[in-house]
Amino acid sequence: YIFSILDILLAQEEITWEDYQNVQVTGRPLNSNARNLLDLVYTKGADTCELFLAALKQILPKEQGAGLCFLEHSSTLDELEVTQRTWTETVLKRRPSLVWKLQGSVQDAVEALVESGHFSSADANEVLLPVYTPSQQARRLLDHVGSKGESASKMLLQFSQLSEEPQTSPKVLKRFKEKLSSSVSAESCFLSTYGRTNHMPLEVIFTEVQLALPDNKPVSLEEIVSPKDAVNGEADTVLVSGVAGSGKSTLLQRLHLLWSQGGALRDFLLVFPFSCRRLNSELRELSLQELLFQHCCWPDRGQEEIFQFILDHPQLILFTFDGLDELKQSFSDDQRLCCPTQRAPVHVLLFNLIQGSLMKGVWKVVTSRPDAVGPGLKQHLRREVLLKGFSPAGIESFVRQHHRDPTVAAKVLESLQANTALLGLCHSPVLCWIVSQCHKELLGCGEGRPQTLTDVYLMILQHFFQHKHLLKNPIGAGWLQEHKETVLYLGKLAFDGISTSCYVFSSTDLELCNVGERELLTGFLIQSRNVSQIDGKCYEFLHLTIQCFFAALHIVLSPNVERSAVTKLFDLWNTAEKSSTCFGLCLPDKQSWAAKNDRNAVETPNLQIIATFVSGLLSQRHKSLWLHCCPGAVLEQKGRQVVKSMSKGMQRHFRSIPKPIPGEKKSMHALPHFVWLIKCIYEMQDSQIAKDAMSKLEVDHLKLTYCNIGPVECTALAFVLQHLKNPVGLNLDNNSVGDVGVEQLLPCLHICSSLYLRNNNITDEGIRKLTDKGVQCDSFQKIALFNNRLTDACTQHFSHLLKTKQNFLALRLGNNNITADGAKLLAEGLKQNGSLMYLGLWGNRIGDEGAEVIANALESSTSLVWLSLVGNGVGSTGACALSKVIRNSPSLEELWLTDNCITRTGVESLIEALENNPRVKSVWLRGNELSSEDVAELNQREPRLLF
Repeated sequence: YIFSILDILLAQEEITWEDYQNVQVTGRPLNSNARNLLDLVYTKGADTCELFLAALKQILPKEQGAGLCFLEHSSTLDELEVTQRTWTETVLKRRPSLVWKLQGSVQDAVEALVESGHFSSADANEVLLPVYTPSQQARRLLDHVGSKGESASKMLLQFSQLSEEPQTSPKVLKRFKEKLSSSVSAESCFLSTYGRTNHMPLEVIFTEVQLALPDNKPVSLEEIVSPKDAVNGEADTVLVSGVAGSGKSTLLQRLHLLWSQGGALRDFLLVFPFSCRRLNSELRELSLQELLFQHCCWPDRGQEEIFQFILDHPQLILFTFDGLDELKQSFSDDQRLCCPTQRAPVHVLLFNLIQGSLMKGVWKVVTSRPDAVGPGLKQHLRREVLLKGFSPAGIESFVRQHHRDPTVAAKVLESLQANTALLGLCHSPVLCWIVSQCHKELLGCGEGRPQTLTDVYLMILQHFFQHKHLLKNPIGAGWLQEHKETVLYLGKLAFDGISTSCYVFSSTDLELCNVGERELLTGFLIQSRNVSQIDGKCYEFLHLTIQCFFAALHIVLSPNVERSAVTKLFDLWNTAEKSSTCFGLCLPDKQSWAAKNDRNAVETPNLQIIATFVSGLLSQRHKSLWLHCCPGAVLEQKGRQVVKSMSKGMQRHFRSIPKPIPGEKKSMHALPHFVWLIKCIYEMQDSQIAKDAMSKLEVDHLKLTYCNIGPVECTALAFVLQHLKNPVGLNLDNNSVGDVGVEQLLPCLHICSSLYLRNNNITDEGIRKLTDKGVQCDSFQKIALFNNRLTDACTQHFSHLLKTKQNFLALRLGNNNITADGAKLLAEGLKQNGSLMYLGLWGNRIGDEGAEVIANALESSTSLVWLSLVGNGVGSTGACALSKVIRNSPSLEELWLTDNCITRTGVESLIEALENNPRVKSVWLRGNELSSEDVAELNQREPRLLF
């Protein structure tokens, strides 16, 4: 960010060119340059310091700026701008924005300046040195133009304005854009996922999904491609990550359709969509031009002219790559490629596009499952957008759009509301689609309603076989036995495909697995579009999770799979350390496997999905399905292997728990594998297995932050954790729990001494259910809900909890939307509670009125140790009221009043109260309305005031 800050300081004439060059010395460590910048700003005086802080506030991403403390009334750049009069001054003033606009067209600008006589060839060569990045070239260009006078500056500004107008493109480009838009529209207008069996128009069926940045800041569909909130400002790749079935492909399809209709991505003249699944079938080495035109849209004429335009205007181009996790090759930056005309394997082209070595300046949007994105790839990302599936309102919208008959839709929704475990599963769009498809089976299942992931996929299996029998007799109780051969053939195809990261199958692949017309008629395989094969049509499963389900059926039912396959499937830790995979060891022909495997083809996410299904299929509740399909002894043995493998996995996690530091609680920071094992246990629906798994877990605190915990995971966690012997503090901060997830956690609330749910998109409705259960749980004593979607309504529920539970210790509700009205409701509970030690309301809007009622409620508290009202608009009136708490409290140690509006009058009242209470250790007052002289004097009088 040093360059950007220097640009702004230079634009405002706060520093000279000499200052600029002295700070930013090429080859010197960044931290040295940063220190030199700070020294320079300090020596320039207060005005420059103020401008520096304003620039810092503008360019820093929100999550990085959150920890910095700015003056309450520090200026913005807009407020600090001064009117410029000359072209040169205008270039200087607009330098930060010009760097951004010109970095994709520096060469064109230089050529225009050379042709007009403003630049010599030496000037051009110096600007266009290949060692510079595009942004560095843009800065060099501005440096040179600034020294060439008014005429050169005027021409550059005119060029900048013209370069923003795509309509200046030649006719051949317009024709290609029309053809590309038409092609993209045709590919996107119908739902492409879930088999396209109903030919549903995307406009009709598309339902908004939840998108957010890692800090849970919501993002709209149109904001996915945005220069804001950049983690790496030099990168131009955006990652959209989500678990299997969360709707990544449909989201990208919707984005493509909106662009083709002119409804989104208007800044991009050309959008080139790619499917990594289909790129797997491209075995030739291609140049970038061949990749674009052969795999997206072939120009009828002017290929070279169009490609040159793409090279010259990267800022007008967008590439999208769907399903990076399905690419056969793992991401690597070992093979660098800079030349757009050089041929290379497709994955090499893709990796170099993502990291910016090839076509720097072109925006890329990549979708992938989060587990498949390692640190090597993440360092090349501008930002990551998390796809979190449907909201509760989204589930309802999807079901109503899927069923034209409102009566049927209402019955399905009623069934979901009565089955919260299934409702949690439906946050995944693919599972919501399955439930909607199988509404007849769902509504007719009576007490045997689906509870687990395996239940839902067995339901879709039965549904498709039932659909096949519509013209024959209805499907009977022995439906699986009747279709065992079909299941085995499809299972073998799915199993072999997962083993080799193959998701598109040729006719030869089908023939090798005995998949014929009968299997195709079931509807689980569909014809794959836009994949050319010499031997005819290609096919793929309806969805990746469907392929994983059939692979699991193969492991359970096939007599050709070794009995140790189940153990190897669950042994993911050893798998990662070995050159071969567990699937490779399961295959009977190991030489054939070795020949096929040009990399470690089995991905952990796919293995985990398959293992989850295997757990459910081998549970006792589905035992009747396998009668006459497989020897009972074999199934019993495989079931025992699953239980043993899960137990061993749990023990590995427990052994990794470090010994606690003397005086501290014993904590376990769980890894994603732990959550997966919990889900496998839940799939088996056996309370004894869950009890045995938890019997040796002895910790005081269980931390599951940033583990992609949603409603489905909450259901599994509650099922297993309720069997813990002793109460535990459960930390689920920074996940996607939501209101449905909160409801799913209630069965284990009695074993939670504390519950941390910061940054989890929870509303007042979730709090209502949580507190209703919490008042019944003796062990439940602490809760933290920072940065959720709570309003004043939630305080009524917490007030009831405080009145009822006289052993409740900590309530933290920071950074929500609580006002003085909420503070009044909460105060009613505080008055009647004699146990609360910690109260956090920072980052709300209670003001003086709210601070007064809170102070009055706590004035006689004998238990309160810590109180925070940071950033609440509290003034001196509120501070005077809080002084009573300081004066009278026998227990208070810390009071936080940072970033409020307190003046000297309020601080004087606090000092007077402190003089009467030596037990208070500190009162934090940084960021209030006090002069530096006031701060120095007041701190001298009372050292416990911290500024």
